[in-house]
Amino acid sequence: MTHAALPFSAAADEPRRLLTGGAVFLFAALSLVVPTGYSLGPLILLLASVTLAVKRPGLRLERADRWLIVALCAYTAVVMVGALWHGQGLSSVDRPLRFWLALPVLFWVMAYPPRLGAVWSGVALGALGAAGFALYQHGQGAFRAYGHMHPIQFGNISLLLGIFCLAGAGWAWQQPRRRLWLGLLGLGAASGILASLLSGSRGGWVGLPLVFWVLYRAYGRGLPLKTRLLALALVLAAGLAAYGLPQTGVKHRVAQAVDDIALYVSGERQDTSVGLRFEMWQGAARLIADKPLMGWGDRGYREGVTDLAKRGAVHPRVADYGHAHNQFLDTLAKQGVPGFVALLALLLVPLRLFGVYLRDDDLTVRALATAGALLCVAHVDYGLTQAGFNHNSGVMVYAFWLVIWWGLLHCYRCRQGAFPAREACR
Repeated sequence: MTHAALPFSAAADEPRRLLTGGAVFLFAALSLVVPTGYSLGPLILLLASVTLAVKRPGLRLERADRWLIVALCAYTAVVMVGALWHGQGLSSVDRPLRFWLALPVLFWVMAYPPRLGAVWSGVALGALGAAGFALYQHGQGAFRAYGHMHPIQFGNISLLLGIFCLAGAGWAWQQPRRRLWLGLLGLGAASGILASLLSGSRGGWVGLPLVFWVLYRAYGRGLPLKTRLLALALVLAAGLAAYGLPQTGVKHRVAQAVDDIALYVSGERQDTSVGLRFEMWQGAARLIADKPLMGWGDRGYREGVTDLAKRGAVHPRVADYGHAHNQFLDTLAKQGVPGFVALLALLLVPLRLFGVYLRDDDLTVRALATAGALLCVAHVDYGLTQAGFNHNSGVMVYAFWLVIWWGLLHCYRCRQGAFPAREACR
């Protein structure tokens, strides 16, 4: 692999790098504690990236960069073509279009990367803020913490910030103030997980084994056996504590899911939380079988589900939902095979690209690659029980964290001495 010299001078471009750091910090720190807080940082970065048309930093893209760009472009293009095919108009592509809008931000971060202290501190404070907000709402009598959005989205994004903190351990380990950074990121990880637990969003919990597997691949293999066993014991103890403490609500939510499944299988009730998901998945599967190639489109999906409900093929309440509560089935039902393939590329191509660096000798590179891989793995998991890309928060969080982590990795993935201006990235 060849690496081009970094296209900036550390002194001349310091103001731009400070702007990038401030925007990424706000993106992370405010995502869940203020209404649409996940939009402020990306908006600043997008506006800043407009100047790239005037002051071109001379980026030299590598093959991996192009693959990521193709994945982002392909998904948006397929959704736009599908919307026109189904006569929906461009208003229906507002959310997918944001994946294209993330591209200028990718180039900006590549050219003017932020200092990593701003990134990791923002992630940790964002998770801490989410936990504080969740505890406040829980104390006010809310059964499920929700922040300023749907509880599922709040819980999933909180968990994401928490596992980002775990990814940052490699970077923190080699900092002069190691204990301070490890303590902050550890507290952030616990806070993000706590906020997720208080939201009652069970779908995110199912994917935790995959999260720990990615972390193990990145950091675990080089640790002594005793350390690995101790980490496993701590994880199991934390899980048992979360399940056993009634304040978290985990035991109740798990028991409720088991009861819902039993009621559905016995035929007694279909309108429970889990039962309705099964009905939505069944309805989506029926629609997919009817129009597998190009799908039904958003409007056609609603009409198709309503017709199924009227005919008794699915529970009547399924018609109240505009998506299948499964990103993969929802995409296949609405956008057909092309949309499904584009969705898989959007999730799996970046996962493959980040995965190459999970064992990199440079712990900073490894931390950034781990965060990017966890972003993809988490959204594959979330997509099994929620159509997150049907929400503004889901699109913004995935699209812009994807280009931020990859833009940073573009800067840091060099071996020692490969970039003459390497110190500018620190």
